[in-house]
Amino acid sequence: MNIILLGPPGAGKGTQARYLVENRNMVQLSTGDMLREAKDSGTEMGKMVAGVMARGELVTDEIVIGLIKEKLESDTTHDGFIFDGFPRTLEQADALADLMKFEGQRIDAVIEMRVDDDALVERITARSTCGNCGEVFNDNTKPIPADGKCDHCGGTEFKRRADDNEESLKIRLMAYYKQTSPLIGYYYAKGLLKAVNGLGEIEEVQAEIAAALKG
Repeated sequence: MNIILLGPPGAGKGTQARYLVENRNMVQLSTGDMLREAKDSGTEMGKMVAGVMARGELVTDEIVIGLIKEKLESDTTHDGFIFDGFPRTLEQADALADLMKFEGQRIDAVIEMRVDDDALVERITARSTCGNCGEVFNDNTKPIPADGKCDHCGGTEFKRRADDNEESLKIRLMAYYKQTSPLIGYYYAKGLLKAVNGLGEIEEVQAEIAAALKG
């Protein structure tokens, strides 16, 4: 099963992707992670990515599609892929559809993680992540354990994103709504869209996604 996670910054896509990786034997394809991995790989594609990033240029859709193609063809031991952070535009969605068809695969479901913007801002400005495993904590709902250790991996270093503030988040939300929200209609028309409440408790969202994938 191959799925796409859609939702604005802070909707919980990364958290839910990690759960799917651990419990469904899936592979998370995060654009940022793929680019960093490629840059250090020494492959021809990696050298291309490194050059683009060294020049401070934007990585093209063609390069990202090329990286995804490599992943689809090289990883045959897992039970599906989770696309997190891609596609972001209608053009990217068309390119991904063409690639999946070429590879004899398909997107089985698109999970839209719906949120209330005000509640999302409140959540994000209070969050921090484990520097080791990426587990997410929140000052209000899931504070860092009193012993200063991540309850997922035992790590002791925690980070806050510099742009996890109200002003920056509103700019990121606007960019999402302008560029990515048209995908909601795109995938609805294809009969692939499933909506869940992205602001529920982690376990509740997990259950909603599981139900959506069964349906």
